[in-house]
Amino acid sequence: MLRDGALNGKTIIVTGGGTGLGKSISRYLIQLGANVTICSRRQAVIDETARELTEEASQLTGAGQVLAVACDVRNPEQIENVMAETIARFGQIDGLLNNSAGNFISPTERLSYKAFDTIVDIVLRGTYYFTLAVGKYWIDNNIKGTVLNISTTYATTGSGYVVPSAVAKGGALIMTKSLAAEWGKYGIRLNAIAPGPFPTKGAWDRLFPEPLASMMDPTSRIPLKRVGEHGELANLAAFLLSDYSGYITGESITIDGGEVLAAGEFSHLEKVTNDQWDMIEQTIKQANKASKGQA
Repeated sequence: MLRDGALNGKTIIVTGGGTGLGKSISRYLIQLGANVTICSRRQAVIDETARELTEEASQLTGAGQVLAVACDVRNPEQIENVMAETIARFGQIDGLLNNSAGNFISPTERLSYKAFDTIVDIVLRGTYYFTLAVGKYWIDNNIKGTVLNISTTYATTGSGYVVPSAVAKGGALIMTKSLAAEWGKYGIRLNAIAPGPFPTKGAWDRLFPEPLASMMDPTSRIPLKRVGEHGELANLAAFLLSDYSGYITGESITIDGGEVLAAGEFSHLEKVTNDQWDMIEQTIKQANKASKGQA
């Protein structure tokens, strides 16, 4: 979507950047000229991703570089280490993409306290730890940085069976809006993306294991009748991390093919056939005539 070199000179940290959507977004940021630090708890995974992205970037003119640093976002000392290594390698930090996440589907009454805490700690605590650390660095060094949080559509609507994730994503979204108001005076912007279904290898299988996967067809409840493509999300993320979106802050942009809208009270009526609509129309007409006659 953006022109070549649109992110030249930018350095962006991507949490959860070794796999899935984080990897896809990192790839596009690098193609646009950004230097990217990818971090995750598993060093071997991000090392392999870094090798892959570096090889791809070597085939392009003006592509950025990639640095892989292991980090558990629940650990402030490890976050500080990611920042220190990023600054040592690239000079400064300009953007942060909070993408680390954890989730599973379960009736809430089946969850242990530890299971609930694990999701909230990664998604909410990890997001505010990293955001706070980078924000303080930007304020101290008079840098106009940008934070982008990967949220979810149910951060605002809520959803059963993913309550820990909904709680954590909802908290992170309110933090995004609150800090956008507070840190705007420093030139720091914070936004969020709320994706619908964007299948990723591994994570998708863990979230929708059999027989659940066979029971659910995500495209059936999406008006556009398809799932999202990683490139579409990467386009939006790159735009929000770039200077082209410089007047956007405190926003959460939904990219879900209309899935949330389809949850409206009458959206299920798409299952009504043309013949059934003809019958309904005649019934309504007869009802209207009868009411006029009574009047």
